[in-house]
Amino acid sequence: MTVDVQHAVEDDEQELNVTINTTPLVDVMLVMLIIFLVTIPVILKTVNLQLPTYRNIVTQTKPENIVIAVTTDETTYYNNVPVEPTTMLRNFVAALQRAQAANKPLPEVHIRGDKNVRFEAIGRVILACQRAGIQKVGFITEPHALEATSY
Repeated sequence: MTVDVQHAVEDDEQELNVTINTTPLVDVMLVMLIIFLVTIPVILKTVNLQLPTYRNIVTQTKPENIVIAVTTDETTYYNNVPVEPTTMLRNFVAALQRAQAANKPLPEVHIRGDKNVRFEAIGRVILACQRAGIQKVGFITEPHALEATSY
């Protein structure tokens, strides 16, 4: 009988396995990840629209068009003459008034901005166009090297 008691005491004294079995946890997490990956595109709703496609349109130079150039140091040129932002606004308004008085088409503004100029300088030109009532504003860019060779 002493053997049986000793054997029972030895079974009680065995160490308990206290490590966590992570296999079921990993399985559950992978299933949840798959469920989220499948349902997220269904849940996200976006507005259906067609984005414009890029195309290079040749700029038609008309005498009434106004060309604004902005250099890297944020100097603004109105038809190749340096101007201040307040003078530029007055020039825009005067050009609109001249076109309306002569029953000519309203002038367009073509902005030539240096590649390294801060957007704030270009924004000042756009704001002046908006305040003056200019209806058409365009940006003059150079075509990419690949497009230039394909023409």
